[in-house]
Amino acid sequence: MLFFIRELRILNDMLLKPQDILVLLKLVVLGKRPWSYNRLAIELDMSPSEVHGAIKRAITAELALQIDKEIQPNFRNLEEFLIHGIRYAFAPERGALTRGMPTAHAAPTLSEKIVPDQEPPPVWPDSQGEIRGMIFSPLYRSAPEASRNDPALYELLALVDAIRGGKARERNIAVKELTRRFNRYEKGAKSKPKNPHPSRRAAGGTK
Repeated sequence: MLFFIRELRILNDMLLKPQDILVLLKLVVLGKRPWSYNRLAIELDMSPSEVHGAIKRAITAELALQIDKEIQPNFRNLEEFLIHGIRYAFAPERGALTRGMPTAHAAPTLSEKIVPDQEPPPVWPDSQGEIRGMIFSPLYRSAPEASRNDPALYELLALVDAIRGGKARERNIAVKELTRRFNRYEKGAKSKPKNPHPSRRAAGGTK
C-alpha cells in the first residue's frame, strides 16, 4: 500500500499543472535575458519550489528544453499545446459578476480586434481590478499580479485565455496572434549578440 501511494505521488509530480504554463510563458517573454528561480518566483508571485517543480514538469512534457545548464521553452511544442490542447487540459471556470482584470477578448491585446458584445467582459477576480465583469479563472492564482509586473506576459496570458474559453472567432484571432508573437520571440531567443564579449575585444582577447 505504501509503495502504491509513493508511486501515485511520483506520477502526480510529473503531471503538467496550469502554473507550469505561466512559468513557460514568462520564459518566452524573457528570451535571452538572464533569470534565476528566485527572480521568477518574485515576479510570478510563486515560491521558488513551485518554479522548480514547474520547470521540471515542463521538461518532462517536452515543453521546455535543457541544453547544458540553459533552460528554454520548446517553442514549437509549447505552441502546439496552447493551440490544440490547453482548452481541454485547463478549461476555465466561470462565475458571477466581480471586479477584476480583463482577460481573453476583453484584454487590450484583443479588444481592438474584436467588436464587443452585450455580455459582461471576462475578468480575473482581482481586488485591484478596475473592470467589472464575469469571473474567468486564470491559469494560476498569481496571474493578475504577474501580469502587473510584466505587460508582455499579460498579453500572452490573455491570448491563451481567448483560446481556453473564447468563441470560435475569438480563438481563431488569438491563435494567429499567438503564432505571430511566438515566431518573433523564438527568433529573438535564437539570435546571437553582435558583440558578445566587448570587454575582451577591447583588451585584445580572442577567446
